[in-house]
Amino acid sequence: MSGIPVGISTCLLGREVRHDGGHKHSRYCTQVLSRHFDFHPVCPELEAGLGVPRPAIHLRRFSDGLRVVETRGQADHTDALKALIDRVLPDLAHLRGYILMAKSPSCGMERIKVHNEQGQLLNRDGRGLFADALMRAYPLMPVEEEGRLHDSGLRENFIERVFAYDDWLQNVAGDRLSPQALIEFHSRHKFQLLAHSEPIYRQLGPLLADLRSAPLEDIARRYIEGFMTAMRQPVSRGSHVNAMLHLLGYLKGSMPAEDKQVLLEQLDAYRRGEVPLVVPMTLLRLAQRREPVDYLHIQKYLAPYPDELGLRNHV
Repeated sequence: MSGIPVGISTCLLGREVRHDGGHKHSRYCTQVLSRHFDFHPVCPELEAGLGVPRPAIHLRRFSDGLRVVETRGQADHTDALKALIDRVLPDLAHLRGYILMAKSPSCGMERIKVHNEQGQLLNRDGRGLFADALMRAYPLMPVEEEGRLHDSGLRENFIERVFAYDDWLQNVAGDRLSPQALIEFHSRHKFQLLAHSEPIYRQLGPLLADLRSAPLEDIARRYIEGFMTAMRQPVSRGSHVNAMLHLLGYLKGSMPAEDKQVLLEQLDAYRRGEVPLVVPMTLLRLAQRREPVDYLHIQKYLAPYPDELGLRNHV
């Protein structure tokens, strides 16, 4: 489970490519995530030929749309950036996720300042030119800003999505698509789907019930669109408890009564916010190992990413 290709803003790797000649080194990316992700860096401004150092730029709204203009002048770099975007976007289709630099007029995912034609602030509702094109071209791809990865819930959600999307691209997408591959993917991720969105879970199950009702490619497209939409939704404590109780139902015949009582107590403690998710989840995984149930063994919900990331210690 290593070497997953993930895009990243070049400055986050510590490379001095920002307009002022500096960087925005993310040690979490280079020291933790790099053990599992193979980072593919892009700096749109540098690769569009703007140079280092370079004048600062921002977004301005004109009658014909948003443009990228120097903050202390009228030099317009929109066409150069768009040419770069058109050139590199096709080469990013293999990526399983993308980590962007916040507040950037090229890479910012959200809340980017937008100015009027004279350079006066209009709002903070913009998105960087490159980020916008990336997310439109690959709407299924997990995308997150580096700063938001400091939030334990957002960090866990993003990394979980990357590993799930990697599974889809490796085992289902393209020429690997088959009825069996689609059903097996759903089986592996069934309880993840339930935890993230029970309504979408209940929609996608029937979608796969009759794989002859439409071309398989259409069913697969509808399935993964629904699946990734569900995965973007944060999981509440109550939803995690619900999913774990469903899993417990497969084990109740083999678990000693005392072990089951301890697990139920820790589920209640987790629901109340007294312990992190790792506590009841560890007990559940131990029960599965003592009396293995084949169906639970394949469930990605029990181990959606490497344990060493420690993500469930903080949610």
